[in-house]
Amino acid sequence: MNIINQTIDLGDGRPVHIESGKLAKQAHGSVVVRQGDTMLLATAVSNFEASEGVDFLPLTVDYREKYAAAGRFPGGFFKREARPSDTEVLTMRLVDRALRPTFPSDYHAEVQVMVQVMSIDEVNMPDCLACLAASAALAVSDIPFDGPITEVRVARVDGKYIINPTHAELATADMDMMIAGSLDSIIMVEGEMDEVSEDDMLDAIAAAHVAIKKQCEVQVELTKLAGKEVKRTYSHEVHDADFKKEVIDALYDKCYEVAARGVGKDERSAAFRVIKNDYVNSVKESGREVDSNMLRDYIKAAEKKAVRDLVLNEGKRLDGRSTTDIRPIWCEVDYLPGPHGSALFTRGETQSLTTLTLGTKDDQQMIDGAFSQRHDKFLLHYNFPPFCTGEARFLRGTSRREIGHGNLALRALKGMLPSVEDCPYTIRLVSEVLESNGSSSMATVCAGTLALLDGGVNMKRPVSGIAMGMITDGEGKYAVLSDILGDEDHLGDMDFKVTGTEKGITACQMDIKVKGLSQEQLRKALMQAHDGRSHILGEMMKTKSVASEDYKDHAPRIVTIEIPTESIGPIIGPGGKIIKEIQDVTGANISIDEVNGKGIVEVSATDKSKIDAALSRIKSIAFPPTVEIGEEYEGMVKTVMPYGAFVEILPGMDGLLHISELEWHRVEQVSDVIKEGELVKFKVTGRDPKTGKLKLSRRVLMEKPEGYVERSNDRGDRGDRGDRRDRRDRGDRGDRRDRGNSRD
Repeated sequence: MNIINQTIDLGDGRPVHIESGKLAKQAHGSVVVRQGDTMLLATAVSNFEASEGVDFLPLTVDYREKYAAAGRFPGGFFKREARPSDTEVLTMRLVDRALRPTFPSDYHAEVQVMVQVMSIDEVNMPDCLACLAASAALAVSDIPFDGPITEVRVARVDGKYIINPTHAELATADMDMMIAGSLDSIIMVEGEMDEVSEDDMLDAIAAAHVAIKKQCEVQVELTKLAGKEVKRTYSHEVHDADFKKEVIDALYDKCYEVAARGVGKDERSAAFRVIKNDYVNSVKESGREVDSNMLRDYIKAAEKKAVRDLVLNEGKRLDGRSTTDIRPIWCEVDYLPGPHGSALFTRGETQSLTTLTLGTKDDQQMIDGAFSQRHDKFLLHYNFPPFCTGEARFLRGTSRREIGHGNLALRALKGMLPSVEDCPYTIRLVSEVLESNGSSSMATVCAGTLALLDGGVNMKRPVSGIAMGMITDGEGKYAVLSDILGDEDHLGDMDFKVTGTEKGITACQMDIKVKGLSQEQLRKALMQAHDGRSHILGEMMKTKSVASEDYKDHAPRIVTIEIPTESIGPIIGPGGKIIKEIQDVTGANISIDEVNGKGIVEVSATDKSKIDAALSRIKSIAFPPTVEIGEEYEGMVKTVMPYGAFVEILPGMDGLLHISELEWHRVEQVSDVIKEGELVKFKVTGRDPKTGKLKLSRRVLMEKPEGYVERSNDRGDRGDRGDRRDRRDRGDRGDRRDRGNSRD
């Protein structure tokens, strides 16, 4: 057994150990990466031949967090891991986006990289080690791979940049970025920030690259020790340089002319399709035998070269814009009557219809992951149906791309939401992408901002987003493109999304397809993005610049009060009896929590009167008042008797509302006037001097009938049971006396 060990020391007292040759030896490459008690097993396997007809890299990256790693059982009915969580999917995407550009463009054999978290501690976070583990597994394999690469997390705490921070350090950071790179370049960036400047972001990237280089150097040594410096040979594509030159020479000018027209997507696609079909037909008519895949690729190469040259030579783009122009924008709010807020955001041929739903604490999403348990009060879901790009395809559930784009928009907006004290709602935004030709995720950010403002959510500051691109010639000439089209994303060398407020950046996502991107180029892209998102924000603010003064009429109303912790039990009652009764009677929804030694009660309903009724009952338990003579109250009828009804004056305190005090007129049956469970208003008129019991009256709150004459005994022999008992007792004693006299 040839076991190889390497150590990465970043100077923070938490070295990272890489071990290979001990586990999973039938995989083409496998490593165990360990930091503290956090351990990841990464494996890499690739088929030796490409499947027939495959002309791309079928790469699958899988990342799983095992519950056993934390000594936990999976939640739910099935006690085994099932579909990946959103957290796992997002980590898969981070690793995939970093790895994919490093494989040879002509390698088409299926590749599967699996990273499994086998042990976890409470200090070291596994997701920032996943890409290192994946790259190291490839490094000790014979799979063709232009690495090594790695990925680190950068957090800024008290102005200091920390590489791969602990859980505690990350909790206080104002910047959280995942940055991937190689020895000589940055490949991928994604993160969220608390309105930081462009210079701060560049400093974070520079700090990350120092650590990235150290991790890559150790992997180079690991490859040597494993004897895998020479990778497997393969032949998945056959090329003919002369034929490629022939095709490009024949089609370049025609493609350049179409690209320079500056027309819309459909017209442009149709024109390129005519050029392609005419040339394919001419080749067929000539009787030449050519490889169809080769011909298709060379036609694409001619189109790509023409589009890129147009931008680099003339600063002109496919739709006629300059490199800094933003497509026309129009917005609309309050478009849908049903949701609690809605907005349409359209930029060029990209459109998002985003809805806002406000919910209570009960609507929070419980996250029960292998290593984290929490409740999320802000949810953002992004949907990308096939019709938005004019396609027809089968729907197979939420894709990884949809999860990733939704998460980017969520990170962009969540820091600008009001505090829980100012807005106690659980908030859900749903973006329905109705058209797409360039950055629907950034359209989601813009539409999300407008929907929040439309719904009365008083954001700290509105957020806008923009997608940037870049085209380079590899020799120092480059162009940064603002608000890129879908074609420019595909044909370009960088896709860079930035969101922020007027004060700074809140989130970013960058994928770079070329090596050696300089700090100067990154700075230019960031500053041009600043100007672009500022323009977009200005257009948005023409439609809606501040939050609506109030929530929609049909939105739930929430009131939060603080109570003594010792009052939580009495409000809930045995088995939840009291709180259930309050909810049933008032129609309000109530939730209670103990937070930092305080009792927090949240009361919600669509009707303010229901909230007031519930609050009144809650306060009377938490802060029990004294009953005042002459004051009016409202209580629930607990029991109906022939002589009256027992009514709750305050929680836990009942009083008798005599039948004679129900109405000014004579009442035959108590149930004709009030019934059990009914809320009734009454006045405390006094206290019985003998028993000390409170006297209640309903009729005194009503207008006395004209000519009403009070009788000395209004009820006669229909008094309450106690009166009858008194008379019966006195009658019995009289009878006995009479009988005694007769005997005498």
